[in-house]
This record gives sequence, C-alpha cells and structure tokens, in this order.
Amino acid sequence: MSYPVTRPRRLRRNRLLRDLVGEASLDVKDLIYPIFIDEAASGRRPVESMPGVERIPLSMVEEEADAVEALGIPAVLLFGIPARKDETGCCAYQEGNVIESAIKKIKARRRNLLIITDVCLCEYTTHGHCGPIKGDTVDNDATLDIIAKVAVNYARAGADIVAPSGMMDGMVHAIRSELDFNGLKDTAIMSYAAKYASAMYGPFREAAGSGYTGFDRSSYQMDSRNSDEAMREVALDIEEGADIIIVKPALSYLDVVYRVKKEFGVPVAAYSVSGEYAMVKAAASRGWLDEKKVALEMLLSMKRAGADMIITYFAKDIAQTL
Repeated sequence: MSYPVTRPRRLRRNRLLRDLVGEASLDVKDLIYPIFIDEAASGRRPVESMPGVERIPLSMVEEEADAVEALGIPAVLLFGIPARKDETGCCAYQEGNVIESAIKKIKARRRNLLIITDVCLCEYTTHGHCGPIKGDTVDNDATLDIIAKVAVNYARAGADIVAPSGMMDGMVHAIRSELDFNGLKDTAIMSYAAKYASAMYGPFREAAGSGYTGFDRSSYQMDSRNSDEAMREVALDIEEGADIIIVKPALSYLDVVYRVKKEFGVPVAAYSVSGEYAMVKAAASRGWLDEKKVALEMLLSMKRAGADMIITYFAKDIAQTL
C-alpha cells in the first residue's frame, strides 16, 4: 500500500506547531470598540437587541474609556445620541454637543487610547437620515457643508481620527479641505468608503437612536450586488485624502475587504456590524453556538481577508480572551 509522502497534518498535530505556521493572527491591538453616548441618560441603558452593549451617559465616559484602555484595546469609535434633534442635524456641531463633550472628558487625562468619531447626521436628525432631506433622498451637497463643520468640531475637541459614514459623494474632500483650512492637518480620516445598504444594521439603529422614516437608504448607501462600484468609491476617497478605508458590513463583504487591500494597499478596517453581533449572541443564548469560538472565527476571517483593524462590539470580550 502506498502512503502519502506529503502530510499537511504534520503541522497541525499540536498547538505550538499550529501557532508557528499560522497565516493570520488576531491581536488585541487590531480591535476598535464602539461606544454609544446618550446625552439624556442618567445611567447605563442596555441595548435590548445587543446583549452586553449599553448606552452610557456623559458622566460615565471616562470610566468606560478606562475599562477599554485597561484591556489593551487601542481605539474607541464614538457615537452620540443627543438630547434634541432637528431636520438638518446641525446640532451635531453646535458648541458643547455630546461628542465634543465626550472627547474632552476622555482627553482630560492622558490615556493611551485613540479617539475615532463617527461623522454622520443620522443620530442628529428627526427623520433619521444622514443629512437634510430633498425630495425622496438626502441632499448630498447640503450635507457636505454640515459634516465638514462636524469634523472640525470633533478634531478641535481632540479627536485623533474622524470617520465620515454617510456615503455622500465628495465627503472626504469636503472634510479634508475644512480640516486643513482650520490648521487640523494631522487629524486622520477613516472613511466608510464601501458602506452597503445592508439589512444587518437593525440593532445599531436601536443603540444609536437612528431609525429612519420616509424612504430607505438605498439611494445613498451601496447596492449589495456590487463590488466593482466599491473599488471606484474607495479610489475616489483615497484620491480625496482618506487615510484609512472602512468596509461595512464585514462578514458578508469579505470579498470587498480582500479586493480593497489587494488593489490599493491602504490600511483597511472591517466593521463587524450589529447584526453579526446580535446573531451570535442570540444563537449562543440558546446553546446553539460557542460564542467566543464563533466570534474569534469571524474576526479571524476578516484578518485573513486583509483587514488591518476590526471595529467590533465583541472587542472587550475578545480582548480578555486574547
């Protein structure tokens, strides 16, 4: 009988060998943890559809930042839920707004923590869309004027990175120009360049208070059938000055993560979205899945596809495991 000469299993026979030849790895330094800050809250408010995730009041922002820093997680992504909203979202850049206040609280003491701020208006508008409404869609150019002011406000408060997520044409150029004009040239831009009109965002809308009315977001977020279009979006954002590219969602769009990394060679962030988190949590609660093993497998798939960093609600749990 002929036995195999080449035996791939030789390198799988124990953990040390598997680690030695492992092609992709996940480190705590790859993780970014999203935080929801509720201006009107007096205490922590659990998000029902995202077990373990909470809206926190401004008074607890420093406590949360300390907990994240203690785990070795290098960055947080801040989302604000304001006490009041308006039709245009202009309250997002008004003096003393919820995110400006949160940044200043975190930066008041020197922490080994990067602050990334989501730059979008969906949490700040009464209709829940990402900018002022014009007809049955968002007014692209009017939105650019507002988000550029928002980005400057956050950068002046101390944000290290601003992350425009509204999928407006020209959003990176508008923000980069305004940042540079205001002497904020060192503030980096992490662009949601390939953000799809996904059904996986439902739990996030509960967490961020950003449910929309009137029409859906398919007129400005990307069609899930398209990946060549994503390459065009990414190319435009890089040309306009984006420093880091986000692909959102992550799990269903690993082909896009791979293409972006391979074709452009820029830093890529995969956003493991609320729906991915909620599905694992729900299945684990029924005993159908091992939560930590599945979460690790998911996040490793993103690293294997080419992601340099991962925005994930599992960050604190996974950091303890790692």
